[in-house]
Amino acid sequence: MGWQDSHAHEFRVGERCIGPDWWIQEIELDGGAQNYQDERRVSVATVVRELGGVGGEFGYHYDMGDSWVHRCVIEMTPAAWPEFELPTPACTGGENACPTEDVGGSHGYAHFLECIGDRLHPEYADTLRWIRGVFDPKGFDLNRLNRDWKPGRRGVR
Repeated sequence: MGWQDSHAHEFRVGERCIGPDWWIQEIELDGGAQNYQDERRVSVATVVRELGGVGGEFGYHYDMGDSWVHRCVIEMTPAAWPEFELPTPACTGGENACPTEDVGGSHGYAHFLECIGDRLHPEYADTLRWIRGVFDPKGFDLNRLNRDWKPGRRGVR
């Protein structure tokens, strides 16, 4: 997505949630972590097999305060995935730019677009300062996304 992974996130696969250990510990404080698994212990290959391969889907939730909810669909899988040599997942398509971090969810993003789209809007200048310049809401670069998401480059956007 282009976000910095500075907020809680979880993957919803069937009835279970997969997330970072620190998030699971927070959920446990509220007594609701029985369906959670540590993301370090679940492989992409396992999830793909569990969901039946092509056509299977799972949810990705990011920043529980802003409540970004995504539907991820498995579009293709290699014929055989040796357990020791799994391919790096890749994005096969998309559209539009990733909303900026901490923009306030879908409603905040709509307001953000309204502000930057109108030079006469009272919040125009402050909004541009906040994002440190220009933002193209239609911008999407598939090659850059896949290049930046290679192992060892996580967090570099």
